[in-house]
Amino acid sequence: MKQVPAAFGVFLLAAAVSASVQAQQNTPLPEDKAAEQERGKEAVNLDRMIVTGTRAPKSVEKIPGAINVVSKEDIQRTLLVTEDATAVLARTVPGYSEASQAMSNTGENLRGRIALRLFDGVPQGSPLREGTRNATFTDMGIVERIEVINGPSASEGIGAAGGIINYISTQPSEDGTKFRLVTRYSTQFKDDSAGWKIGANMSHKKDDFDVVVGVSRIDRGMSYDGDGVRLGMNTSGSLHDSEANNLFVKAGFNFGEAGEKRLQASYSDFKIEGKGNYRQVDGCRYEPVWCEDPRPNTSERGHLFETKAEFNDFKQFNAVYTDADFLGGTLVLNGYWADQAMRYPPEDGNDRQDPDIPPNGPDGRIWDQSEIRSDKRGLRASWTRPDLFNIEGLELHAGVDWVKDTADQRLALTDRLWVPPMEYISLAPYAQLSYEIGPVTISGGLRREDGELNVDSYTTTWYRGRKFVEGGTLSYTDTMKNLGAVWQITPQLSAFVAYGEGFGLPNVGIPLRNVDTDGQTVKGIVDLQPIIVDNKEIGLNWHGKHLSVSASYYESNADFGSSLAVDWRTNDFVLNRAPTRIKGYEATVDWYVNDDWKVSAVYAHTEGWTSFWTSDLEGRWDAGGLNKPMGALDTNPDKLVLTARWKFSPKGDMTLSSATQMSRDLYGSDYREYNDTSFEYEEHTTGYTLFDFSMNYSVDKVGRFSLGVENLLDKQYILTWSQVPGFRNYWAGRGRMYSLTYERSF
Repeated sequence: MKQVPAAFGVFLLAAAVSASVQAQQNTPLPEDKAAEQERGKEAVNLDRMIVTGTRAPKSVEKIPGAINVVSKEDIQRTLLVTEDATAVLARTVPGYSEASQAMSNTGENLRGRIALRLFDGVPQGSPLREGTRNATFTDMGIVERIEVINGPSASEGIGAAGGIINYISTQPSEDGTKFRLVTRYSTQFKDDSAGWKIGANMSHKKDDFDVVVGVSRIDRGMSYDGDGVRLGMNTSGSLHDSEANNLFVKAGFNFGEAGEKRLQASYSDFKIEGKGNYRQVDGCRYEPVWCEDPRPNTSERGHLFETKAEFNDFKQFNAVYTDADFLGGTLVLNGYWADQAMRYPPEDGNDRQDPDIPPNGPDGRIWDQSEIRSDKRGLRASWTRPDLFNIEGLELHAGVDWVKDTADQRLALTDRLWVPPMEYISLAPYAQLSYEIGPVTISGGLRREDGELNVDSYTTTWYRGRKFVEGGTLSYTDTMKNLGAVWQITPQLSAFVAYGEGFGLPNVGIPLRNVDTDGQTVKGIVDLQPIIVDNKEIGLNWHGKHLSVSASYYESNADFGSSLAVDWRTNDFVLNRAPTRIKGYEATVDWYVNDDWKVSAVYAHTEGWTSFWTSDLEGRWDAGGLNKPMGALDTNPDKLVLTARWKFSPKGDMTLSSATQMSRDLYGSDYREYNDTSFEYEEHTTGYTLFDFSMNYSVDKVGRFSLGVENLLDKQYILTWSQVPGFRNYWAGRGRMYSLTYERSF
């Protein structure tokens, strides 16, 4: 039953609060208009500068390629309606897919490929074992902005086949000590749906010293779909019925004759963990006779015997030294350490069974939980020299990166090795030149990846036949190139053309754990070959007084790419290694109608193709043609996001947005003459439109009150990536959720 009366009650409450604070507010003091305009210009200029890929601030207008900068305002507005870490990307970045609404980011990608996620430049997750958990690693309240480089890139290291997403933490900008308190209460008006957040940030800046401290705790209740049915517990980790704690500390000081040197260190400790109050109840998709009454997964109260809570436990330390006057350029030295652990919910799949281990489940089967652990250490050095050789407009950016990444995966309840310990060591020097010739900026560069993957000998699980696999070392070497140009046609209009290459490892752990043949060696596993992706792109940007438009078209190719499929024997993901081609076009429009109204639109179209089969190791046939469409697990259907913001007073504003995932029908077939085999694939997904609403009102000397409503119309829908058949993979999306937020800065 829909909660219409409750909805009216919340709106009436918000209206009453608004009327009350309107009566209480003080007369605003006059403000220096010139100073206000100057601050506005500085904010705009800052929004057009990024550090991702260059390690030193560089204007977006000088970089060939599609770049999105998600502002603090965009982040805070999204947090009013949901605490999902990736929701802001789905709403603001054209090529980013639908958010999963889970602890896992399964099905989430950037332009159909896996993106490299960074937190202040430190990689999250491991390229050795992509566990789809690397998007939930901090409290979004500590994030100042998000810089997104769309398309393959090697500028920040391996793993950026789809692009780079860099979360930048907050930084004090003014002298003094400031505190920010945020409290939030969320509910769907069910007895167990309430959730809350309390967070506090302190920033201090005096002379050349500054420090930021942030702490927060989020407690989430259960979630319900638009029909009022409790959502199922995601088999890769749920956000509902969880709690998250975050601690972030960053301190730095400037020194030198003119303060041109800076030393900065930060520490982040984040953990999100399930509370274990509910267990999964499987639903079923429509099938004649078998499931005449389709229903999505749901949950019931209770704990699954002696299983453990799923979690993400991410810790990192990051130290940065900057010298803005080193041999006529800017030197940046960065050292980091990151320890990451991810535990997944229990499953009783066939690949977890072993006759030598007593069953631990009430159904006479073995239930187990996989756990991925990753530890990485890295050193990065870069030097940026403008006006190289005293040539105005010629800039050199050069450096070298070193990283050591170790990872493994175990079945935690029975203490079994599932994926052996892996170690990847990489040394990557690079150089990039850019030259401004009047209105044209030309840039190009090289990055050399020289890495080694070391895997110890191991024995697979019983389900795979307890096969002994001889360990070994694989070398990965390649030189990635990029070349592009930006033409500033007029002060408002620019065009770019770009070519770039990205380097990545496949999801190494999957082919290692799936070995089921005798005499296998690590060197002989063809699926461990690297992923080399090249991207060609053209685009236009218009930035006028009232209108901003960005549009681009791209083609992304990999001769030996990767895509996900579901193994019918285990109902688990398997890795398909075959050629892939992804292309698409996207656009972003911001229309500043006047001082009070802003309207935005984001649109993206992505399509991908791969082969039904790979080349035969014995040389009997080549890989198939690009005739198999890449489905919802790899490429998102067309999406359209519309947003209207109304600043109804100097103290308040309202935002209404819609997000549309469009329906899509995919078909593909091929025929292999060698063994007279036909292949077919089809996929059908149903689209939907969701509306969100938020309202802010500030009261002098009291704080800011906010109302957020997610899924305003309480739409019932199935998540797009969950519409694809798979084991226990049938989840509805969240229904209407109300959030009341109080924020005070002083």
